[in-house]
Amino acid sequence: MADDIDMAALESAAPRQSFGPIRMLLDGLAAIGTIWTFGLMLLICADVIGRSFLNAPITGVAEIAAHSVVGIVFLQIGATIYHRRMTRADFLIQRVLNWAPRFGRGLEALFFLIGATVMFFIAQAAWPGMWNSINLREFFGVQGLFTVPTWPFRGLIVLGGVAGGIAYLAVFVAELRGMLTRHG
Repeated sequence: MADDIDMAALESAAPRQSFGPIRMLLDGLAAIGTIWTFGLMLLICADVIGRSFLNAPITGVAEIAAHSVVGIVFLQIGATIYHRRMTRADFLIQRVLNWAPRFGRGLEALFFLIGATVMFFIAQAAWPGMWNSINLREFFGVQGLFTVPTWPFRGLIVLGGVAGGIAYLAVFVAELRGMLTRHG
């Protein structure tokens, strides 16, 4: 299976990026998401063991897991965008780049700009919901048994939206610089 991977193509696909503050911030958020994933995995395994062998399930694991997925995705989306690992139709853009390289690069730059706009809209749309959940003291779970406030999870949607927008703007600027140096 590993023999099928063209490492040269992977390494040449994206330009090298320096360890600037944007990359460090986005990679730091992604690392937090990775640690959270590992902790969630341990929690689920402990619940399965407790439920199966000790007849003592851990209360709230399903609720925590359901909300954690959203938090983890939004923590890691900025780094995914910045490192150009978002899912996309490479076969199509590659054909356009081969057919008309300048047009293809312009199309990619437009895609990055639209992506930034969408991510900032996500952050803007989640902002009022975060404040409402704080003001209303909104929780999820079963009251009296297990509850967790919802605002931190809603805050992660805002944070992830802003991080994703910044990441798209950073790759947009890098794409424009690349276009200017190649054709300028």
